Amino acid sequence: MSRAAIASISGPVLHARAHGSFGVGEAIAVGRDRLPGEIIGLDHDRFVAQVYEDTTGLKPGDPVEGSGLPLSVPLGPGLLGHIYDGLLRPLDARAPVSTHAFEPAAKVGDTLPRGGLLGTLTDVAHANRCLLPPSVGGTVVHIAPAGALATDAPVATVRDPSGHEHVLGLSHRWPVRQPRPVARRLPADEPLLTGQRILDTLFPVARGGRAAIPGGFGTGKTVLQETLAKWCHADIIVYVGCGERGNEMAEVLDEFPRLTDPRTGRALMERTVIIANASNMPVAAREASIYTAVTVAEYFRDQGLHVALMADSTSRWAEALREVSGRLGELPGEAGYPAYLSSRLAEFYERAARVRTLAGAEGSLTIIGAVSPPGGDFSEPVTSHTKRYVGCFWGLDRERAQARFYPAIHPLQSYAVDAGRFAAWWAEHGNDNWQRQREKLLALLEEQAQLERMARIVGKDALPPEQQLTLIAAELVNEALLRQSAFSPVDRYCSAERQSEMLRLVMRFVALAREALARGARPDEIAALPIHRRLQRVGEEFGEDRLDALAEIWAQLESELAGLGASPVEGAPAGPGGSDVG
Repeated sequence: MSRAAIASISGPVLHARAHGSFGVGEAIAVGRDRLPGEIIGLDHDRFVAQVYEDTTGLKPGDPVEGSGLPLSVPLGPGLLGHIYDGLLRPLDARAPVSTHAFEPAAKVGDTLPRGGLLGTLTDVAHANRCLLPPSVGGTVVHIAPAGALATDAPVATVRDPSGHEHVLGLSHRWPVRQPRPVARRLPADEPLLTGQRILDTLFPVARGGRAAIPGGFGTGKTVLQETLAKWCHADIIVYVGCGERGNEMAEVLDEFPRLTDPRTGRALMERTVIIANASNMPVAAREASIYTAVTVAEYFRDQGLHVALMADSTSRWAEALREVSGRLGELPGEAGYPAYLSSRLAEFYERAARVRTLAGAEGSLTIIGAVSPPGGDFSEPVTSHTKRYVGCFWGLDRERAQARFYPAIHPLQSYAVDAGRFAAWWAEHGNDNWQRQREKLLALLEEQAQLERMARIVGKDALPPEQQLTLIAAELVNEALLRQSAFSPVDRYCSAERQSEMLRLVMRFVALAREALARGARPDEIAALPIHRRLQRVGEEFGEDRLDALAEIWAQLESELAGLGASPVEGAPAGPGGSDVG
């Protein structure tokens, strides 16, 4: 075990003289209190390291001890339901379960691949597979019999092809900066449903994809991430609070354990891991926390589960990079951030994927990172670099947030690169016209933005009837489809089936309204129809248990709009099967 002595120290960064061999990325113990740290640079007999605790009291000459291993965290049963710091050390007082009911799936003499299945834990609801570490594979020499097994007891002994025997437990350690290997990556052609119409309908994220939520202070990033954690179709939620203000982090830690899982009616924390690192905690630990979180998420992905990682926020993580870089004396890049900011963001987001695991199961890791641009400026470095590596960009707008419009995602500042891939999935789930409807909605909202600029100059009443109707239709889209209250017991979640039906209704209204206008109806007549007012509240009036009752809306829609204008619509089809695009 190599040793060194501190030569100088500044905040979380120390310089040391080595008395032995060290490696970049090696975990170290610093000082007499053995504070955790990591080597980040080597130069002959000197190295530079960052310390993950408060370094007050450390001085030149204090000892540094190497571990010979990279910075790693323990992964195994018992992670779920707890709160940890950036190095995966428990912060809550609840003790993890000390024994588990083990059922072997392999026997002595079996040859298992790396990451192969040893057995299952029958008393664990989630992540109940006991797997070989991804670095170990070989012949089973010994395996524990079925029954109660202590968490720290050996579960199996495996001899690798070189003849070395590995004694394995229920848990193993893995380096946080090294992605866990998989058998192969799978196409990300299935959406991760969030239950939020503006996301699933307009800007869907792939299961195993990457999304960013940029927004200034008060635009609702944390509320939206909590909503996604509660309602998205993921098996496991990993939430990392990376350098957020102490009061915001305290609010999250208070609210999350009280959230109810809508799937089971039990506590959401039962399938959640929280990694908390507030802004007043050591800055180097903030930098490591995001790697710890994604490593934990990959562990659950390798269990054959679908995982959603919520990072709040990557801006604070980037600020930690900037501070450490400044103490190292590195040449700063744009806005003072290190020149390697872009590559570090890429390393993080590229760990998201839908995969075939080493054990043969299918799993996915979806990363949703919040960004906190100063002043809501989306051109600042963290936001602009993040846009290069994510497939979905959900831009939060301050004006919408101040108008109590939730989610405050601006439809013209957001995008989803891979949305076209999901047309086949929507067709399988009852909407074979989803892609065309989505394109028409976005075109309608773009036209609304242009007309509103003109209306501010000449007034809405001075616009031609066609343009007035466009504004009425776009406002209906915002109210009926894009607005969705997180606190509504009826509309806080919207299934794919209900989204499709609501989308068809709104698009059918727009098509029939344009036909009525062509027959001589006035825009104010169309806006005054009872069906128009009813459609504005269709999300609140018709919940998941009243989908069949939407048929009465179709009948009212057809009858009221057919009666407007000089003559009724000739040959217009009725009901849900009719034309739904304008």
